[in-house]
Amino acid sequence: MSGHVAVAIVGFRNAADIALCLTALSAQDHDDFEVVICENGGPDAYAALSAVAPERLAGGREVRTLQAPANLGFAGGVNLCLNQTPDADAWWILNPDTEPAPGALSAMMARLASGDCDGVGCVLYRSDGRVQSYGGRWRSWMARAESLGIGRGLADPIDAKAVERRQNYLNGASMLIGRRFLETTGPMREDYFLYCEELEWCLRGRSLGMRLGFAPAARVMHRQGGATGAGAQYARRPRLPVYLDERNKILLTRDRFATRLPIAAPVALALLFLRCARAGGWRQWGYGLAGWRAGLLGERGPPKWLNP
Repeated sequence: MSGHVAVAIVGFRNAADIALCLTALSAQDHDDFEVVICENGGPDAYAALSAVAPERLAGGREVRTLQAPANLGFAGGVNLCLNQTPDADAWWILNPDTEPAPGALSAMMARLASGDCDGVGCVLYRSDGRVQSYGGRWRSWMARAESLGIGRGLADPIDAKAVERRQNYLNGASMLIGRRFLETTGPMREDYFLYCEELEWCLRGRSLGMRLGFAPAARVMHRQGGATGAGAQYARRPRLPVYLDERNKILLTRDRFATRLPIAAPVALALLFLRCARAGGWRQWGYGLAGWRAGLLGERGPPKWLNP
C-alpha cells in the first residue's frame, strides 16, 4: 500500500536502544515514512538521543527528535508525536527497544489497505525467537490481558483469521493505526501514564466501530522492558512497572467495564497474590497491592512518589 507513515517512538533514557531501532528502520522496504522520536527523560537524555539519531535514514526518510517538556509517559509521548505529524496516512507506534524486520511495515500497510480494518498488529517476538504476542484479548471479568500466541515459535503456522476474531487490542510495542481510527477514536488517554493505554485505546475504538487486523508476515523483535525494568523476572521487577500495571488494569475496568468492577477487582487481587506467591515476589506484592488500591481510588497520572 502506498501512503505516508509517521513512525512514533517514545524514549526514556535509552538512546542505545533507539539507535538499534533506527538501524532496523533504515532497512524497511516501504519507502514513504518519517520517524518522530519523543524523549521523555530530560535534557541529558535528549542530548544522548541527538548524538545517535541521524537527520535522515537511508532513502532520505526524515528523523525528527523532540524533547518533551516533562516526563509525559507513553501515551503523552505518543500523542506529541501524533500532533507533530497531522498529515500522515497512518501512524506506526513503535517501542524504542524493537527491531522490525525489513518487510514489517509494508506487510502491515498491505493489511490496512484491504479496507476492512483500521489498525494492524504484527508478530512480536523476543530475542530468543519465541513469540511474545500476535495481539491480545482483554478479559474484562478478570481485569487481565491475554497475549495471543505467546511462547510459540516463529516457524509455527499462524491462523491469521483466528487471531483477528479473538483479539480486541493490539500490542502497543508495535501497532499501525490508520487515519480513520485516529479521527474516530481520538488520541491515547494520558492519565494512564504508562501501561494499558493501548488497551484502552483499542477497546474504545472498537466500541466506536473500529476493526483490528493482523499481518502475520510482519515480524518485530522486542527486547521487553528495557527502560522500566518490566522485562526482569517478576521477583526482581522494580516498583514502577508492578504498581502501574495493577493500577491501570483497575482503571481500565472502571473506564470501560464499570459494572464488572465489583467482580473484576477481587479477582485481580487474587491473581496478583498467586503470581507473587509462585514467583516469591513478596516485595512486588506490596507494590502491586498499592497499585490495585490506587486504581480503586481512581488515582491517575504519574505516581506522586515517582522521581522526575
